[in-house]
Amino acid sequence: MNNELVEYPSWWKRNWKWVVPVGGCLSLIVLFIVFLGSVFYGVTSALEESQPYEYALEKINQDPEIASVLGTPIEKDGMIQGNYKYSNGKKSADMKIPISGPNGSGTLFVEATGEDDNWTYNVIRVEIKDNESIDLLEGESEMF
Repeated sequence: MNNELVEYPSWWKRNWKWVVPVGGCLSLIVLFIVFLGSVFYGVTSALEESQPYEYALEKINQDPEIASVLGTPIEKDGMIQGNYKYSNGKKSADMKIPISGPNGSGTLFVEATGEDDNWTYNVIRVEIKDNESIDLLEGESEMF
């Protein structure tokens, strides 16, 4: 009897033809998703750390009318939409922030322009369900 062992090719030699394209494509897809996630995180972090965002949230938490409708504390409840521009020392912010408190939810609108460290707030308004709108600036722009 012939007891010679038959040598089979290794796993890599048998499967490299599908491992290389699938692994390469999968790597590119994962890298693309990580890139998009980091860009999204960077943009939302920049908006949340901006002075208009912090000032508007502080202002609505101190307002008795909004506190009676939404309850306290009022916090961000979702993804911020908007933009923040900075060019040659001049800056502007236009944000739409979903907010909620223990008694309900709404949307905070903030529009501001600034130069250096000074901001002029043109709009700080909260819209609550049933089309109720509460303007915290009451027709005047505030400068801080």
